[in-house]
Amino acid sequence: MKKNLYLTMFVVIMSMGLSTAQAENPECRTNMSIWYEHYKVKNYDAAYEPWLMVYNTCPEFNKGTFTGGERILKHKIKNSSGADQDGYIQDLLKLYEDSNKYFPAKFPMPEVMSDKALVMDENKMASDQQVYDMLDAEFKKNPKGFKNPKALYLYFSALVNLYNAGSKDIQEVFDTYDAVVEQMDVINKGYTDNITKFLKKEEDGTITSKEKRNLKIYSKNSESLGKVSTSIDAKLGELADCNNLIPLYQKNFDSRKGDVKWVKSATSRMAGKECTDDPMFVKLVEVQADLEPSSDVYYYLGILKAKKGDNSGAIVDFNKAVELEGNPDRKSNILYKIATIVRRSSKSQARSYLRKAVAENPANGKAYLLEASLVASSANACGSTPFEKRAIYWYAANIADKAGRVDPSLSGKARKTAASYRAKAPDKTMIFNANMAGKTVTFSCWVGGSVKVPNL
Repeated sequence: MKKNLYLTMFVVIMSMGLSTAQAENPECRTNMSIWYEHYKVKNYDAAYEPWLMVYNTCPEFNKGTFTGGERILKHKIKNSSGADQDGYIQDLLKLYEDSNKYFPAKFPMPEVMSDKALVMDENKMASDQQVYDMLDAEFKKNPKGFKNPKALYLYFSALVNLYNAGSKDIQEVFDTYDAVVEQMDVINKGYTDNITKFLKKEEDGTITSKEKRNLKIYSKNSESLGKVSTSIDAKLGELADCNNLIPLYQKNFDSRKGDVKWVKSATSRMAGKECTDDPMFVKLVEVQADLEPSSDVYYYLGILKAKKGDNSGAIVDFNKAVELEGNPDRKSNILYKIATIVRRSSKSQARSYLRKAVAENPANGKAYLLEASLVASSANACGSTPFEKRAIYWYAANIADKAGRVDPSLSGKARKTAASYRAKAPDKTMIFNANMAGKTVTFSCWVGGSVKVPNL
């Protein structure tokens, strides 16, 4: 249920018109005013009775009855036990159902089922099968309606548990993983688009106080989503390693090689897990090339050529993949993947692809993390003195910081990476002995650029 309406809810409530039946019941308006006065100072116990009157008597009065009621009931649940607590939990579950009944446009069913499943799971009221059935039916009908990352994790986690118990097929796990990750990417894309817009305003000095608050909210949401994404990948774990993937695709290849969706998913997963040395990967690429020639196919062909040592041929295919792709985000991802291949032969060329990736999608934090890694790995080659060589780590840390800033879903990894680089940079003693505090170190190697030494 949406939580961003609390502070403005009362204004909305009082500004909206009432039906004739509602107008004939002044108690609804009176009790609404009473419970909200208590509610806005977080006196949820005092708000409960007048809120309950409004909910039971005129639930169609305003959607604020449901957004506020959720917080009131969660407070009652938290501060009760036994039968009383069980009753409040049941009331909350009914509140979710009624929210869709009276305001279906404001509280769509995927959101309702997500909220119900999370409450039931938290209070150990449902089995994995029940949780999965609740969410699966809605997810298959409307995957884009799922906006709660925690619910998506619960859905996938329940499925993996069912697979481990022997009641689900591994292919269903893979298919659902693809769909869940795709929706997580859609959610994060919404966050990072706004983050990119507000960061640009911040750099230009034109950002408003409201936009600063929104930037903070979107950044926090993206960071939280990143933690959930990590948990989803961990839940998949070793189920998607090469030892499991290859036999599965060998088994299903003949019967499903005409299914372009299956072929694309299989090829993508094998590439992602670096199972590209196996002949099955070659077969899948060849079939995908026949079924649906695309940018992905040329990317895979480039991988195969790179594996054979044909780097020039690989670059031709990689660039063809970029040329064919029209979606900026997908193009950015392809450019990033190309950089992961060519970095083995040329760090500067890899950085060139990474910067192209960022040009296509300024929120591609992975590109910044990889660039930071390339820079850090060049420490011994960039500088004539030990101090200059270690100063490169400051430069790498600054790049890693930017990864977490443009895509907060990566902020945890970005912080750890930046911290590890700064730990390798000159310490205070080295700075003092070199008399470099506050001065600038310029790099003449492929990295180029410069970094300012911290003041003591």
